[in-house]
Amino acid sequence: MQLDPVLIESSVVFAVVICVHCAVWNQLSWCCIALAVQAFYVQHKWDRLIRTGAAVFQFRPSSNSGVLPASMVLPLLGLALRGRCIAVGNVYMERFAMVITVIGMMLALFLSLIALGITRPVPTNTCVIAGIAGSAILYTVKQTLTVSEVIEVLEVLLIFVYLSLILLYLLPRCFTPGEALLILGGISFIINQLIKRSLASSGNANADPLPYFLPVAVLGLVLLGIFFAVLFIFMESETWSASLFFHTMTAVLGLGLLVPWLSLLTQHHPITWLMHFITETNTRLWLIGFWAALLLLAVAVVMHQNSHRSAGSKKHQASTAVRKYFHLLIVLTFAPGLALDRPLLHLAAVVCLSAFLFLEFVRYFRIRPLGAPLRHLLTLFLDERDSGPLILTHIYLLLGVALPVWLTPASCIPKGGLGGAGGLVPYAGVLAVGVGDTVASIFGSTVGEIRWPGTKKTFEGTASSVFAQIIAVVVFLIADSSINLNASYSWVVGSITMVAMLEAYTSQIDNLLLPLYLYILLLL
Repeated sequence: MQLDPVLIESSVVFAVVICVHCAVWNQLSWCCIALAVQAFYVQHKWDRLIRTGAAVFQFRPSSNSGVLPASMVLPLLGLALRGRCIAVGNVYMERFAMVITVIGMMLALFLSLIALGITRPVPTNTCVIAGIAGSAILYTVKQTLTVSEVIEVLEVLLIFVYLSLILLYLLPRCFTPGEALLILGGISFIINQLIKRSLASSGNANADPLPYFLPVAVLGLVLLGIFFAVLFIFMESETWSASLFFHTMTAVLGLGLLVPWLSLLTQHHPITWLMHFITETNTRLWLIGFWAALLLLAVAVVMHQNSHRSAGSKKHQASTAVRKYFHLLIVLTFAPGLALDRPLLHLAAVVCLSAFLFLEFVRYFRIRPLGAPLRHLLTLFLDERDSGPLILTHIYLLLGVALPVWLTPASCIPKGGLGGAGGLVPYAGVLAVGVGDTVASIFGSTVGEIRWPGTKKTFEGTASSVFAQIIAVVVFLIADSSINLNASYSWVVGSITMVAMLEAYTSQIDNLLLPLYLYILLLL
């Protein structure tokens, strides 16, 4: 009997939910179980809508909807963070983590409501299950959140609705419903936090400016992308005049809006602060030089592979092994930064994300002089999941390894660092994507023979992935003195194994999903 991969994927997600529930055990963790049950049923409705073409927007084909694994990320993340904040006695961050959990639940319920509203005939049983779960969640929210926190949840939901209407229309086939929930939900939350902090005060001169760079960059890039996507509907984007206008408006947005906004929030001039921050220690200069060398190596790999294509068939595509070179390069980029200077790595990842998205805008809009060359060079590395107008896999790769660095709140970390498996939390992306996914792909495609039921993934690939991540943990223990696993070795191995099984069965963007689930498990 052929096993349904979606059922195995759902089983792994339910196992993670139970692990978080057992570690936290409160009203919200019970609500997460109810949310997971209703998301499991709603997921099948979304799958049918995508297969029949009845979904409201054009979602990425040849994948399931991914509603269940995506729906649980924010709620579980909030619960895990709340546990760490309670441990250090940070009441403000504890409430903030609760808000994250509720926001995740509300976004997931909204996505479920859309599916149930457009499914014909009306799925009575699923509606009953979703209604019971939704009622339990709303009752718990009423008992746990204050009025101001409920308003914050509604603000994020409103931003999410508008962003979804705009971006899913402008970018057809780029996301599954689950990926849209995860990515647009995260962007909505970041934008709301930035607006909230901007309105709350004029800044604190003693505050660390570093956390403000990511939300300001995200908002700026979203505004830039939406503005030109709408503008170039009505005018040709490939002319020199349009390209000059694009570069001029980008400079105006950056220097006229984002830099003053950062100055207002941080009470520091961003450029002056950046120069001081980068030159503060010799280690930072050495790291930047090392990363520049890796960047040149990545460019050389792209140019070398394209030279083979130009000499041979036009249909030549980079092999899986070649694409995994970039996974190796990102491990070499992040591992030294994590061990030597995490604040610099945090900032460098923000700069890299901004550069990636800006270059993708240039490629997508065919902005001169780099638009056409980028379009030619990057098509060689297209993944089967790059079915929409944007090429996003390299951006997801960066996000996967950077999110554990960005998400770890300094105010919820004891002075001696997180103990046990928590010490590996910033390394979750490097382990899950940089090491695990790379080794699984290479070994599975070369020596794998025993396939997991219902998938193309192999048992050998998954086993080698787990083994490679355990070796990487040992290396990180030796290189980073702040990591002290104590007696949590079995939990680390179990977490890595569960995430490896999720990699074997998910059809979602594993570069984004796997690090988040490993992050949640290690944070417990």
